[in-house]
Amino acid sequence: MYAPIVLFVYNRPFHTRRSLKSLARNYLSKESELYIFSDGPKKDSSKEQVEKIKETRKILRERKWCGNVTIVERKENMGLANSVIAGVTEIVNRFGKVIVVEDDLLLSRNFLKYMNSALDRFEKEERVMQISGYMFPVELFTKNDALFLPFTTSWGWATWKRNWSLFDKDMRGLDILKNNSERRRNFDLNNSYPYFHRLIKQKSGKDDSWAICFYLSVFLNDGMVLYPKKTLVWNGGFDGSGIHSKVGFYQGEVDDLFEVQKFPKNTIINDTVKNKIYAFIKKQNNIFAIVSRIILGKIKST
Repeated sequence: MYAPIVLFVYNRPFHTRRSLKSLARNYLSKESELYIFSDGPKKDSSKEQVEKIKETRKILRERKWCGNVTIVERKENMGLANSVIAGVTEIVNRFGKVIVVEDDLLLSRNFLKYMNSALDRFEKEERVMQISGYMFPVELFTKNDALFLPFTTSWGWATWKRNWSLFDKDMRGLDILKNNSERRRNFDLNNSYPYFHRLIKQKSGKDDSWAICFYLSVFLNDGMVLYPKKTLVWNGGFDGSGIHSKVGFYQGEVDDLFEVQKFPKNTIINDTVKNKIYAFIKKQNNIFAIVSRIILGKIKST
């Protein structure tokens, strides 16, 4: 049985239709079950925002996007983190595995084939805790079509019930990182990206992210994530339309001809590949920091 797909949508009709079209053209879409969770309006939503939610929900019923489609319309707004946590938990507990997509993602035609093959291939490998459909735009010279990295992704992914059950929304493992500088450095990808800072923001209520909590759970359980050598996902949400996605420096083009056929035989991380990706992330993060300071400076001067 193919893994069920969970799609989360809110108030972006254009992005939702585009994402659903890319899902429908996947090779296994007609054989797959799709569960769509549509978040409800906020209490202070404007009339325009409510209309966008209604328009988005109409798009969900435009056609039969997959073999079987179930739509769940929330009456109230749960927010991104709570919506994802609730939806993933419900479906993965029922089926034991799940593929997760959000409304701003465009998928390769081979996305579902890769996800299902990887879920079957590594089902009994407890250290493999997530399957990523995304890969950074870094040229990698590896003999396999996929590789392992020690951190999670939120752009098109899959997991099993055994791993999602370790999800810790309350971040009880935070103190382990607070009291160990070496583990904090590893958590931050050798100081390439401030994940620990994101964790602190989440804990203080300044952020609304399920992803940083899942990463912490995977990290503290010495888990790893399977990534394709070339990306099977493109994020179209960096156009100012999203609440949580403003600017993107990690984008790469999706190659519909690329297919993951050769998986790694051993669940080990290639340090050379890992360090190359860390270097890319660090460079992009530095660029982002510079651009943010420039924008902030212009705002303050006006």
